[in-house]
Amino acid sequence: MIRSMNVAWWIHRWASIHPAKPALIFEDREISYRELHQRANRAAVWLQELGIEKGDRVALFSTNCPEFIELYLACARLGAIFVPLNFRLTAPELDYHLRDSRPRLLVFHHLVAGSVEPLDLAAYRPPLLTAVIGPPPADGQTLDFRGQTEALDGRRPFVTDSLGPADPEEPQVIMYTSGTTGRPKGAVLSHRKTFFNCLNADIFFRLHFEDVMLILLPLFHSGGLFIMASPSLYKGATIILHPRFDPNKAYADIERHQVTKFLGVPTVFRSLLGVEPGKRGDLSSLKVCAIGGEKTTPELLARCREAGFSLRQIMGQTETSILLWASEEASLQRSGTVGRPVFHAEVKLLGEDGREVEPGQVGEIVARGSILMKEYWRDPVKTERTMRGGWLRTGDLARQDEDGFFYLVDRARDLYISGGENVYPAEVERVLKEHPKIRDVAVVAVPHQTWGEVGHAFVIPRDQTRPDLEEIRSFCRGRLAAFKWPQGLTLVEEFPRTPLGKVRKFLLLQESGRQEG
Repeated sequence: MIRSMNVAWWIHRWASIHPAKPALIFEDREISYRELHQRANRAAVWLQELGIEKGDRVALFSTNCPEFIELYLACARLGAIFVPLNFRLTAPELDYHLRDSRPRLLVFHHLVAGSVEPLDLAAYRPPLLTAVIGPPPADGQTLDFRGQTEALDGRRPFVTDSLGPADPEEPQVIMYTSGTTGRPKGAVLSHRKTFFNCLNADIFFRLHFEDVMLILLPLFHSGGLFIMASPSLYKGATIILHPRFDPNKAYADIERHQVTKFLGVPTVFRSLLGVEPGKRGDLSSLKVCAIGGEKTTPELLARCREAGFSLRQIMGQTETSILLWASEEASLQRSGTVGRPVFHAEVKLLGEDGREVEPGQVGEIVARGSILMKEYWRDPVKTERTMRGGWLRTGDLARQDEDGFFYLVDRARDLYISGGENVYPAEVERVLKEHPKIRDVAVVAVPHQTWGEVGHAFVIPRDQTRPDLEEIRSFCRGRLAAFKWPQGLTLVEEFPRTPLGKVRKFLLLQESGRQEG
């Protein structure tokens, strides 16, 4: 049993070495490493008393809160598999995740109980226990997580080698992908993967015991749980945990708690820039700010630097966590780069023939090493399709320069072929975003009788302007080959997005009504 690769062991160690050090600060409530260890222990005892055993799944449907971290640690301590679920899921979506992961226990926050109430919980197999964080309902069936765990204060779980993780390859978490192209897939993540992701984040963030990490992103996602929370706990740092993103509160807490590091997605930084300069507060404590989750424009990087957020970039996915990163200088000097590979991973580009491509050529990003997922939960077909010959196929297309920096071209599955020519929607989108009447754009392939597939542009207009299709096609002249020009146009107010801001293109055609402009 390699305890040093278990996140629960880290808390035990810090509770012994620096028990009074603040581990979490949540809504002005400070939780020391000693208290966090005690809370994780009593949660583990509670799980044992419910009959949760090694390998059982424990699902959590909750906003960011200390109980999220407690259950994460308790499951790791016992060898149970933690299943964090997107708290924005509707009842039918939640039903899919529960039927797919088959947990023995569902813990949900009372603020998102509305998505749980319509479910026929008695119909699940195996039988599903439920518990709530917050005021318990009057149904008599739902357990009171806070009340019942507090009653176990001071108790420690009975753990044997056969119960706790015996080796680092055992599953720790099932984390569902964002689902940009269809049904989410459950990536099975091992203790080994979490540990090496923490080592990569340690290098990327230059983490230190004295750091204060602000977590604005949801913990159900890799960015919140594996890039910020787990590495911070590994280093004995302090986490400022926000239940939801509020730009004004973010500024206030950066100054109040002297935050040194944090990660955001482009949407977060655009919101932060939207706050009036006079109300932003002092940012001088910040040492490392990072951006990831989607492609970032040079304009946004420059605006952030002017505002006091000098950004380094990361790129990754649920199946790998951090995969590529770029320093502040490289992000600005090498326009469009998403960086070079992290230390604990091998990353390269493969062409359609399966061979590594030369610098400047387009290939699919593939990776291998200790940061990879084990498999997709209960889906050997997709697992085999994604992990071939020891390499994980990311589905991202990129070019690499002579110095080893990667430049994203598009998602492989977003590529479409029009009249025998490959078209990368991201390339078209980059050009159209320069149009003065376009605030944002997403290009999606649609069937065409002559060309097989053509591009359809979904456009969010800038201000009250309304560009038409001919105006957009004229703008493309001289900027894009004619076969790349959009053949259709739909004006929309917003895009359906994943929690990290990625456009869910497969929903655009379903939800837009296709009102051509």
